[in-house]
Amino acid sequence: MAEESRTTSQVVLETLREAGVRYLFANLGSDHTGILEAYARAGRHGPPRHLPEVVLCPHEGVALSAAQGYAQVSGEAQAVLVHTDCGTQNLGGAVHNAARGRVPVLILAGLSPMTAEGELPGSRNEFIQWQQDTADQQGLVRGYVKYSHEIRTGVNAGQLVRRALQIARSEPAGPVYLTAAREVLEAPAPAQAAPGHWWEPVAPAALAPQVASVIAAALRGAAAPLVVTSYLGRAPAAVAALVELCELAAIPVLESVPMRVNFPASHPLHCGYQWNAQTQNRLLAEADVILVAGSDVPWMPAVNRPGPGARIFMLDVDPVKEHMPLWHIPACCYARADLAIALGQITARLGELGGIGEAAAAARMRRAAAVHDAQRAEWAAREHPGEGDTITPEYLVACVREAIGPDTLVLTEAITNYQVVCEHLRPDVPGALIGSGASSLGWSGGAAVGAKLAAPERTVVSLVGDGSYLFGVPSVAQWMARRYSAPSLTVIFDNQGWKAPVLSARSVHPDGAVAGDAFSTGFAPAPDLPGVAAAAGGAYAATVAAASALPDTLRRALGQVRRGRSAVVSARVPPV
Repeated sequence: MAEESRTTSQVVLETLREAGVRYLFANLGSDHTGILEAYARAGRHGPPRHLPEVVLCPHEGVALSAAQGYAQVSGEAQAVLVHTDCGTQNLGGAVHNAARGRVPVLILAGLSPMTAEGELPGSRNEFIQWQQDTADQQGLVRGYVKYSHEIRTGVNAGQLVRRALQIARSEPAGPVYLTAAREVLEAPAPAQAAPGHWWEPVAPAALAPQVASVIAAALRGAAAPLVVTSYLGRAPAAVAALVELCELAAIPVLESVPMRVNFPASHPLHCGYQWNAQTQNRLLAEADVILVAGSDVPWMPAVNRPGPGARIFMLDVDPVKEHMPLWHIPACCYARADLAIALGQITARLGELGGIGEAAAAARMRRAAAVHDAQRAEWAAREHPGEGDTITPEYLVACVREAIGPDTLVLTEAITNYQVVCEHLRPDVPGALIGSGASSLGWSGGAAVGAKLAAPERTVVSLVGDGSYLFGVPSVAQWMARRYSAPSLTVIFDNQGWKAPVLSARSVHPDGAVAGDAFSTGFAPAPDLPGVAAAAGGAYAATVAAASALPDTLRRALGQVRRGRSAVVSARVPPV
């Protein structure tokens, strides 16, 4: 392309690719004329390898979920292209997931043209461009993005893209949002090469030495120490660092609301998971020193909390949760640091102090191993069909565990069965299990496509509720999987309705009408959930209600996936 014909659109796209963005997950609109022209020109003589590869996404929420899934697996920020205010609004809860899950994504949205009478190339020429002109388009996502700005000229468009990605990738990571009017994207712009090292994310931070010393001394002198974590496993190096620290000092680990593999499930110091249980966790109540390492919700203080005398240390890239208006844990120390670096510092300092001694270590290990072994025995006892050959959630996850290989990547969006998935999948390998990191449903459909694009050599399996499956716009997600050769297996916990609202209502009104089944959240008449995937994406579709038929059904479905075809299996578990 001749220098005089270079446009802002081309500068933006080239900058994204130079910055490491491989894919542009795009839902196209009338504001993207310059973008489309840039791709068409660049592709005249073959694939435009100097631009991000376009992945067409017929729904914006699926697009952002796919970009999030790719970034979660690869660690590399990706980009999403949406149409003005309408496309921005249609991102919906996916922006919440990327923000709360601390996932770097750049969202680029057009604006309605800023001229109306042909003054500039790209001026308004469609009726929608008056209807889509809003006073504060950035305000639609401002509460969820780390940075939002408008590209007003092509002269510094590359700088703004690089700055946005730098902010997105700096911890705590998260989404960023850029806008540009059509005339700006169509306008001529100079080339804007810049050294990549100018735009690196903020370097990982270490603990102040005195803080590492205080935490190490507290763990060393504790009678019943405990580590609580939720998302430390975002960085595999942090998992290895936590294992080293816990083995040195024989500290048990409790995973609270985990959507990552934070500690190997088979390790004798792993002492279980907690989600929404309305009961007190015994280890948490008995702990006298608690290290919270990477957690937004380490416990539910109304029903489950540490003892009043516990000393709590909060270690995180985001230790005081600035984005959460109501949040507090009674810590004696809040420290911002990279978790892998900080845990390594604490381990080193503990070693300098002489460790905890063989006798103390043995006593702590025996106590933790007893809890660990009792939990595993209890969980294993539940892994059987229910009465009448019924598929129980526990049996379903156990069958999935036996069917998949060690390199399988599992996405969890099982909602009321989150804890069941953790307890019966029992993942050991960092990165083997991921969730959205937040609470807006529908992430897994697009995320499975993004995850497979990031790791094409791995088998991808999603464990989802029937409600979350429908939230994920499966017609779009499955079409994308077929078009972009990103097959995966989706296993649905099909309880024929929404269970989560019922459980919430019962927790507040235990003796109320909802407890007596006076209100239904069932999905009657029952939809053909796998049929949606078959129709839209050519997927293998199966519904199974008998526990005895489940293992063979899963084997057939996985065989289809490994041959390049997506599969959806709806397992009928006991209804709501």
